[in-house]
Amino acid sequence: MSAEANNTENTGAWADISPDAARRLVTAAVEAFAERGYHATTTRDIAGRAGMSPAALYIHYKTKEELLYQISGVGHRLALAIVREADDAGGTPAERLAAVVRSFVRWHAEHHTTARVVQYELAALSEEHYTVIAARRREIDAAVRAIIEDGVRSGAFDVPDVSGTTLAVLSLCIDVARWYAPDGRRTPDEIGDLYAGLVLRMVGAAGS
Repeated sequence: MSAEANNTENTGAWADISPDAARRLVTAAVEAFAERGYHATTTRDIAGRAGMSPAALYIHYKTKEELLYQISGVGHRLALAIVREADDAGGTPAERLAAVVRSFVRWHAEHHTTARVVQYELAALSEEHYTVIAARRREIDAAVRAIIEDGVRSGAFDVPDVSGTTLAVLSLCIDVARWYAPDGRRTPDEIGDLYAGLVLRMVGAAGS
């Protein structure tokens, strides 16, 4: 992905980070972590991408890990908001689950660079920071699980293992960030529709 495309992808996600220098560092870190991986990226790499000196980075972030924590925190907050907003639209359990999957998949495709870092660099977080992010991930899990449980109670879904199915649904959505390419055959909306149908069949929704 070009630098211009990356900047476009990340503009909305980091809009609330200030000052501008801190926001530029986060954007640069996302690009570097996604391209090279967290451990292979140096603070010099990040500062260079942001057009700053390595010393300037430490004015805003004490460590490289703190940058990753900032990225993970924003990404997971956005992910939870996306899930809740789609669910709040209401409807039957099948309609709610399909809406959540479409929105969650579309975000992971449209923001695949950010999502790759958010979803696949968790092990690099400190124990303290990982605990915070893990709690946010449990909120996302609980929101999806609640929809599936509603479907089971109403008889709309046939799911013997709600917890395992919830994990499978979320894993399916998240993995889009790993392989999605903007020049691919399907658009984010098309992938969202495809995955919504797959998930409804996974839960045994009537008519799916």
